[in-house]
Amino acid sequence: MGLRKFIDDRIAPHFHEGGRLQRYYVFYEMFDTMLYSPSNTTRTSAHVRDGIDLKRVMMTVWFAALPALLLGMYNTGYQANLQITEFGYDPIPGWRTDVVMLFTGFNYTSAAANFLHGAVFYVPIFIVTYLGGFIWEGLFAWKRGHEVNEGFFVTGILFTLILPPTIPLWMVFVGISFGVVVGKEIFGGTGKNFLNPALVGRAFLFFAYPAQMSGDAVWTAVDGFSGATPLALAAAGEIDYSVGLTEPAASVNGVDLTWMQTSLGGIQGSIGETSTLLIALGAVVLLVTKIASWRIMLGVFLGMVAMVVPLNIIGSDTNPMFEMPWYWHLTLGGFAFGLVFMATDPVSASMTNAGKWIFGALIGVMVVLIRVVNPAFPEGVMLAILFANLCAPLIDHFVVQANIRRRMRRREG
Repeated sequence: MGLRKFIDDRIAPHFHEGGRLQRYYVFYEMFDTMLYSPSNTTRTSAHVRDGIDLKRVMMTVWFAALPALLLGMYNTGYQANLQITEFGYDPIPGWRTDVVMLFTGFNYTSAAANFLHGAVFYVPIFIVTYLGGFIWEGLFAWKRGHEVNEGFFVTGILFTLILPPTIPLWMVFVGISFGVVVGKEIFGGTGKNFLNPALVGRAFLFFAYPAQMSGDAVWTAVDGFSGATPLALAAAGEIDYSVGLTEPAASVNGVDLTWMQTSLGGIQGSIGETSTLLIALGAVVLLVTKIASWRIMLGVFLGMVAMVVPLNIIGSDTNPMFEMPWYWHLTLGGFAFGLVFMATDPVSASMTNAGKWIFGALIGVMVVLIRVVNPAFPEGVMLAILFANLCAPLIDHFVVQANIRRRMRRREG
């Protein structure tokens, strides 16, 4: 109550009408609603009473992503400490190393050491992402004369979780700037974008800075480490799907790799994409609260399985990816994260019930085709979802037209 009273009595009057900072009200409102729910209500009819609003939706998605975030931060530190302690790699020089050495050291058996080492990489990414996003959101809201929407709360957290932990911070700012401005604001802002802004920013980084964002080299927060991602190892035929990583690949890469590890999150990769189990926990939250569409999730999964099974049957003497079973596709790379948090974006996905099935199936099929058939991209989730975003309005158009024709036939009959 003390903070609320201080804001209302001492700060708010300067930003309201007649105050000396009136022109900057949008920035005040942005930070005020980050702390408290808006107190203003609708004054004219008609309005609907509902327990859910945009802020509650955003916070629920945030809560659903939190388990994957925490494990991703821990796993980032664990993988780095493991490589430093067991395989003799040097920590990345800089202030991060000084902080870890000062408080915990690089003991990979210590949960505190792993969390701290992961935090010194993730927290700066988090801060730069939200700083950059709120700058652009605030500037566009200020120019257009409307309030800042809460949509960036989810865009920001999802963007941080699909990045490598060692990404330069200036690149984080460039990526989120491109995602917010080009992926959303130039189309009118929250609710008017037809592409997922987080994926737009990630795609821009992937194509603009391929050396730092390559999809076939794993990211580990140590100096001099160079290893292949699980998908790259699979493409090279280095994974026995019944037991895991084959020798000598395990020794060369300094890692072990089993299906259970890919499910629980004990592998190297982007910050929030490694644990299928905790991503599934987030899916349960989104489905129970009815924020995400179960039709899209199931459609993505079934589309993936429907494409993988015939490829397994056909086989290939030159392409080992034809042999990867569906349950490995599910846990490797960003498939699970994309299925739960990216494909279900209600703004850029299909709106009709039948369209959601088609939209999801298209993503599942495209992911497998890119991973298996296209050797240029070891990962296909990002491109598949963006392609489906482009197709979503067309899918809904044909679904609506089909419904109209069906009703017309019933009326004529």
